[in-house]
Amino acid sequence: MAYSLVAGVDEVGRGCIAGPVVAAAVILNPDCLISGLTDSKKLTAKRRTFLAGQIKAKALCWSVGRAEVSEIDRMNILQASLLAMARALSGLGITPEWVMVDGSYYPPVSMPGETVIKGDLLIPCISAASILAKVARDNEMSFIEGVYPGYDFDSHKGYPTKKHLEQIQTLGVLPIHRRSFAPVKKVMAIY
Repeated sequence: MAYSLVAGVDEVGRGCIAGPVVAAAVILNPDCLISGLTDSKKLTAKRRTFLAGQIKAKALCWSVGRAEVSEIDRMNILQASLLAMARALSGLGITPEWVMVDGSYYPPVSMPGETVIKGDLLIPCISAASILAKVARDNEMSFIEGVYPGYDFDSHKGYPTKKHLEQIQTLGVLPIHRRSFAPVKKVMAIY
């Protein structure tokens, strides 16, 4: 069965040790195609930003949802990711007929749909969601660098790079660090 109102959903930030997990939901306009949609990780930051503008201007509707560090630490990263997806879906101005979610886990929503492994690479509406989520989270992490200078959040975006791990050992754990994650727990045990 072909649906005309299909929402693509993806999240970003599951592998980070700092900051929220961010998800997006997008219903593309079939009469207004956007060229170049693909997995956000395969695009440069400049290209992602350009495409995010195109998606926001041309999609039938879009929404970004999130789960905070406190929620991640309380419920675990998978459940927090699903919560962020559900929040993104609930923020859509149009109820989709079908939902397509990147990966193998479906969020707790009453909307019918399916999961698609590598959907961010294969399905344009999921690619669009991947791009919006990544741009939103990356922009937030760059802003956070201004709040907590010296941690280089604008470069590593909260992922556990060697430099980020060294920074939390030297400068300490921040309120935006995920305390339930092993690399952060390890540093906290030292102090």
